[in-house]
Amino acid sequence: MAGLHGKVAVVTGAARGTGRAHCERLADAGADVIAIDIGDLDELAATAESVTDRGRRCITGAADVRDFDGLAATVAASAAELGGLDIVVANAGIHTAGAPTWKLSAQAWRDTLDVNLTGVWHTVKASVPHLGAAGGSIVIISSTNGIRGTANTAHYTATKHAVVGLARTLANELGPRSIRVNTVHPGAVATPTVRNEATYRRLCPDIENPTESDAARVLAARNLLPVPWVEPVDVANAVCFLASDQARYITGTQLVVDAGLTQKA
Repeated sequence: MAGLHGKVAVVTGAARGTGRAHCERLADAGADVIAIDIGDLDELAATAESVTDRGRRCITGAADVRDFDGLAATVAASAAELGGLDIVVANAGIHTAGAPTWKLSAQAWRDTLDVNLTGVWHTVKASVPHLGAAGGSIVIISSTNGIRGTANTAHYTATKHAVVGLARTLANELGPRSIRVNTVHPGAVATPTVRNEATYRRLCPDIENPTESDAARVLAARNLLPVPWVEPVDVANAVCFLASDQARYITGTQLVVDAGLTQKA
């Protein structure tokens, strides 16, 4: 994979899971990292330590993507300290409990849109002014729910489709500045968001106390490849590719990392 030496990347939702994997993979490729999250600050510090252990600089920021002013101030100060900004990874997102569309609470709808859609817009809005004359890369993390629909996920699915439209619009607006904008669409990823008892019960409603192995069989049966999920590094590899010069003429596209979930007949 082409190197990212001398580049600076901002990653939201960076404290754990795929967000931490993005930071680590970008650092492996040579980038310095601005790691932003509002979660456990000890976990965010662990992300920073992992980046610095790879020989790269890392600035952490406890900023909420729903709060534009706070996020913009964090991005601006961090970009100034690291000497600019080249890569934006809009990763922060939530996936709350679902229900039939007409039974979703207004609060669940608002909360999901505030983070998954408005938060992405805020991330881009805060970052674009700091992308340099040489251009840059914006990668928005969507989902397989951003290219298909599934029952009882209207709030989540609507946001993940919406960011695709946002990315396509941005690609048109920012192309003349040599800024590329793409989305990445993971299927199930081996993080606590998937590997938890509530998810096992949802996937295996006919089993009284389903285990991870039970859930893994259900998920694997949905994929073309005989695996239940992808690893965080698989998603991070896609992000790193899109951030690199190897993808220099790729913009306005959707890169799916789902073990064949969306292609299974």
